Amino acid sequence: MHPEQILIAGNMGYVGPAVVRSLRNAFPQARLSGLDLGLFAHCLTGADSLPERLLDVQMFGDLRHTRPESLQGLDVVVNLAAISNDPMGKAFAEATDAVNCRAAIRLARLAKDAGAKRYVFASSCSVYGQADGAPRRESDPLNPLTAYARSKIDAEIALQELADDDFIVTCLRFPTACGMSPRLRLDLVLNDFVASAVASGRIDILSDGTPWRPLIDTNDMALAIEWASERTADRGGAFLAVNVGTPTCNYQVKELAAAVAEQIPGTDVAVNPDAAPDKRSYQVDFSLYGDLAPDHLPRIDLGESIRQLHAGLKRMAFAERNFRESQFVRLKVLAQLREQGRLNDRIEWVTDAAAIQAAVA
Repeated sequence: MHPEQILIAGNMGYVGPAVVRSLRNAFPQARLSGLDLGLFAHCLTGADSLPERLLDVQMFGDLRHTRPESLQGLDVVVNLAAISNDPMGKAFAEATDAVNCRAAIRLARLAKDAGAKRYVFASSCSVYGQADGAPRRESDPLNPLTAYARSKIDAEIALQELADDDFIVTCLRFPTACGMSPRLRLDLVLNDFVASAVASGRIDILSDGTPWRPLIDTNDMALAIEWASERTADRGGAFLAVNVGTPTCNYQVKELAAAVAEQIPGTDVAVNPDAAPDKRSYQVDFSLYGDLAPDHLPRIDLGESIRQLHAGLKRMAFAERNFRESQFVRLKVLAQLREQGRLNDRIEWVTDAAAIQAAVA
């Protein structure tokens, strides 16, 4: 039986629009609600309409302070909300743990108490950190190197305790996201390379290019969330942490740059052979997901992700060589809001009237 009421927390970020679109297409009769702090709601990129138009309800609020009544009647809770990469995790370590871990656990408890049947958590393959040798399986030792990665695995551990036959918990360990979005981020490796090629005709790899990075398009992330929204205990158990992807999702950084140069002729690629080693390097084994979700495997290959990014940037007339200092980089957005006095160091909106008045003056 299809879910009738679904909440997507953190829907107004980079991945959220694809998830909302996918769930609306998969479950056209469902009541879809969004819950977001709104930090990046204004970061629209080439959108012809507001992505949230496909929702029935958009709520604004802090996941750390979710009200129990907002979860009543739900069948599925999808949690995308996160301080969402390593640089932000380093800059806002306390908030990263508070949002990515403690708030994720609290949301799951509230959802379970309210009668929800499924909880879908956007986890990360970054929990493998530095992993030499064979691609990592879910049962292999973890080696989280950053606050972001640690927050994800700590949340997984606690969520396992909440799962039972009446509350199915799925932790989707996603590779590094890529692809076009109505709220595009360019602080992701493939997206950065495509933007560099478009803006300057050149890609400068800041390492020797050998680290491994598994990748997944946002549309394929959404496909996995669609699957998890209906997953039953006979497909992986009451609790499941699973790597989402296919064997072809594993790439070395230099391969990504070469693929972009192939799709965008005239692009020069330079590596830095003298760079300090990048410890974040891992390949991932996706065989369990292939067995459990054969109809929801990734469908967008690397070339198609690059082509969609290229086309999207061209539609935007993108030519910003200094894009790493712009709103395309989420850490820069947070820093600007902090400088304006609109956010505190816990990444909470400032509600003091005098501070707001000063910020908008």
